[in-house]
Amino acid sequence: MERIEAELFTSVGNDAVVRMPGRRFPGVLMQGDSLHILRSDVAEVVEACERGDLAEVRDCADLLLANLDALLARHEAALGEHEIPRPY
Repeated sequence: MERIEAELFTSVGNDAVVRMPGRRFPGVLMQGDSLHILRSDVAEVVEACERGDLAEVRDCADLLLANLDALLARHEAALGEHEIPRPY
């Protein structure tokens, strides 16, 4: 394990915006349990596709998109607060 210093742009939480040493732009640090939930949400979409249940696919995909949109909005807000341009 290596210890480093990183820049923290948001409060510590399940999805902190941080910049690692040597990186131009901050990224999102996601806790393992949050990553597992995200993976489970994608798995639900895949399983609903396999069953051909388009209504369930849509519901699961809508929830997944909303969660990703919230994460992206947090990232973009942190960039804006620190006058860092978006990398995209």
